[in-house]
Amino acid sequence: MNKRPRRTIEHVLWIASFLLLWELIVSTGFVSELILPSLLDILRALVDDLVGGTLLLRIGVSLALVFGGMILGTLFALILSIVSYLFPLLASGVEVLTSIAHPLPGIALLPLVILWFGTGTLSIFFIVIHAVLWPMVINFNAGFSSVNRTFLDIGRNYEYGRWGLIIHVLIPSSWSYMVAGLRIAWARSWRAVISAEMVFGVIGLYGGLGWYIFNKRVFMDTSGMYAGLLVLIIIGLVIEDILFKRIERRVKHSNGGAQ
Repeated sequence: MNKRPRRTIEHVLWIASFLLLWELIVSTGFVSELILPSLLDILRALVDDLVGGTLLLRIGVSLALVFGGMILGTLFALILSIVSYLFPLLASGVEVLTSIAHPLPGIALLPLVILWFGTGTLSIFFIVIHAVLWPMVINFNAGFSSVNRTFLDIGRNYEYGRWGLIIHVLIPSSWSYMVAGLRIAWARSWRAVISAEMVFGVIGLYGGLGWYIFNKRVFMDTSGMYAGLLVLIIIGLVIEDILFKRIERRVKHSNGGAQ
């Protein structure tokens, strides 16, 4: 049997084992349903809110905030990296700023951000951009510095100026670093948005998935709360383990073909 199908089967068996253990614990009656509801109750809450549209709206809001912030954060990171490349004197300043800001989790900055912008969409966008910006700057800079000098020489032979080299050589040669940075940025920004809504109750216009879980906890709807957590897991698996892995394989394949 191939390694990948075998590993998939092992994962399925482990998940089935965890679910079976969950149901066994619930069936004993020693744990209150307010703490550990049955899988059927969780599934029923999930289906009800999906069919009613409430959960779909919350998911859409959270994903829109994250991807919107990722686009802006990536754009700002690209600008900073280009500035660092074009002006070596400013590169050290960008490096110092990145060293200071990168280790700071967005959730730690949230009390300050709330003072600045309140508890609306702007605060969430700021946290997402912060989560995306610094890992993308690091990866853009690493990608630019790792470009083969031969490619730069070829670009100069085509009479590319500085901007031509950036657009036609540096950025296309740094795709793998960009994808790696996006993967880190996604994980940081997704956690930041959910944490902001769950811990601080920060919401945008409608509130996202973290707000959904926050409300379920406040009103002691434990089945709905677990349903929200299940959706979090599924979205994380789909984007992290399926979408980004496919993108990485395509980038590696294209790089291999180019070589």
